[in-house]
Amino acid sequence: MAIKLALLVVFFAIMLAVGVHCRRHATDVNGFVLGGRSVGAWLTAFAYGTSYFSAVIFVGYAGQFGWRFGVASTWIGLGNAFLGSLLAWVVLGRRTRLMSQHLDSATMPEFFGKRFGSKGLKIGASVIVFIFLIPYTASLYNGLSRLFGMAFNIDYTVCIVLMAALTCVYVVAGGYMATAINDFIQGLIMLGGIVVVVLAVLNENGGFMAAMDALARVEDASVTTTPGAFTSFFGPKPLELMGVVILTSLGTWGLPQMVQKFYAIRSEKAIHKGAVISTLFAVVVAGGCYFLGGFGRLYAGRVDVAADGYDAIIPAMLENLSPLLIGIVVILVLSASMSTLSSLVMASSSTLTLDLLKDNIVKDMDEKKQVLTMRGLIVVFIAISVVIAIVQHTSNITFIAQLMGVSWGALAGAFLAPFLYGLYWKRTTRAAVWVSFVFGAGVMTLNLFCPAIFPALLQSPINCGAFAMLSGLVLVPLVSLVTPRPERELTEGAFACYEAKVVVPVKRSLGD
Repeated sequence: MAIKLALLVVFFAIMLAVGVHCRRHATDVNGFVLGGRSVGAWLTAFAYGTSYFSAVIFVGYAGQFGWRFGVASTWIGLGNAFLGSLLAWVVLGRRTRLMSQHLDSATMPEFFGKRFGSKGLKIGASVIVFIFLIPYTASLYNGLSRLFGMAFNIDYTVCIVLMAALTCVYVVAGGYMATAINDFIQGLIMLGGIVVVVLAVLNENGGFMAAMDALARVEDASVTTTPGAFTSFFGPKPLELMGVVILTSLGTWGLPQMVQKFYAIRSEKAIHKGAVISTLFAVVVAGGCYFLGGFGRLYAGRVDVAADGYDAIIPAMLENLSPLLIGIVVILVLSASMSTLSSLVMASSSTLTLDLLKDNIVKDMDEKKQVLTMRGLIVVFIAISVVIAIVQHTSNITFIAQLMGVSWGALAGAFLAPFLYGLYWKRTTRAAVWVSFVFGAGVMTLNLFCPAIFPALLQSPINCGAFAMLSGLVLVPLVSLVTPRPERELTEGAFACYEAKVVVPVKRSLGD
C-alpha cells in the first residue's frame, strides 16, 4: 500500500507543478487554447495519442472486444495506429494547420463558420459538440472504480472527485500547454505501463505460446463453433471486427478534441516527426491494450461477464499481480483518463465560449473575459461529468454508458466528411455540411432511443457510428453537386493559404 500511495502522490505532484509552471502561456485566447501555435512534434504527438486512448479503451473496450474477438482484437489497435493516427496526420495535419491559421479559427465550429461563411453552421456545430461531448467526458471515469477498489479499497466517489479536481487545477492554470506537457508525461507512463502489464499477464499464463495454446482450446458455441476461433487471424466475427476498426480509427478524423491538436503544430518538420511518433505510440498503447484483452477468456473462471459486465475482465486479469505492478496499472489508467478528460473539457469550454457565447449572447467579450469564461466553464464541465459519473455508478443507469458510444459516432458522423472535404474540395457547399450535421447526429440519436427501427447489424452503436461516418463521405459530395456552388470569393480566399510561396533547400525540391 505504501508503494502504491507513493506512486500516486508523486504523480499528482508532477501534474500540479506542470500546471503552475505553464501559467505564463495561458494569458490570452491563442495561448490558452492553442499554446500559441508553437507546440513541437513530441508534445503534439503525445497529446494526440493520450487524448485518443482513455480508460474506456484500456478497461472497457479492450475487455469487451478481446472477449468477443480474441487476439484478433489486436487489429483494432493497429487500425487505430495506421488509420486513426498515421493517415490522419498525413491527410489532415498540414492542411488543418494552414487553413485554421489562415481563417484565424481556434475551434472546429469556428472553422466551419469561417470556411463556409455561415454563422449558423458555427452555432450548429457548437451545439452538437456541447451535447455529445458531455456524456463522453462522463464515461472516462468508467472502469476506474474496479481498479481503485482492487488497489486501494477506497470509494469510487473519492476516486472520481480526486481525479477530476486535479485535472481541473492544471488545465485551468496552464491551459493547452499544461495539458500538452502533462499528456507527454502521462504518455510515457502509458507506454511503459502497458508493456509491463502485457508481459506480466503472459508470464502468469506460462508465456506467449502457452497462453495462445490455452486460448485456442476455448469454446463458446454462442459465438462460434469453429475450433481455435479466438486465436485465428480475423477472429470469430470478421465483419463486426471491421466495424469496430472503422469507428475507432476513422472516427478520430472528425472528433473536435483530436483535430484541434493539428491547429497548434509549430512547423512542417514537426508534422512529419509527429506523424511517426503518434503512430508508434498507438501501436504500443492501443495494440498492447487490445492484445492484452484478447486473452480475457483465459480468466473466465474469475469473472462473470453476464453479471459484472465487460469492465470486470481486465481487473480480473490484473488482480494477482504484485503490488508494484498494480500501482503502475492504476497510474496508467489514471494517466489515460486524465489526459483525455483535459482534452475534452478544453474542447468543450473553448467551443462554448468562442462559438456560442462570444458575439451571440455576450457582446464585446475581450480576450481577458474570454479566457476567464473558458476557465470557469472547464470547472463547470468537469463538475457535470463528475455528477453524471456518480449517478451512473450509484444507480446503475446503463443508458449513460451507452450514450458514450453514441457520442463518438454522432460527433464523427456529423463532422468528419465536411471537415475533410472542406480542407480539400472547393465545391463543398453549405447545404452539404448541414446535411452531414443533421444526418450524423440524427442517426445516432435515433439509434440511442429507437434501435429496433434499424437492421440487426446497425442496432449496435458501434456499427451505426461507422455507417454514419461512411455515409457522410458519400452524402457531402452528392449534395454539393446538386446545390448551388459556394461563392467564389469565399472559397478562393480560404484556399489562398495553400498557394503561398515558401523557400526550401534544394534537398527538399529539385526546383523547375
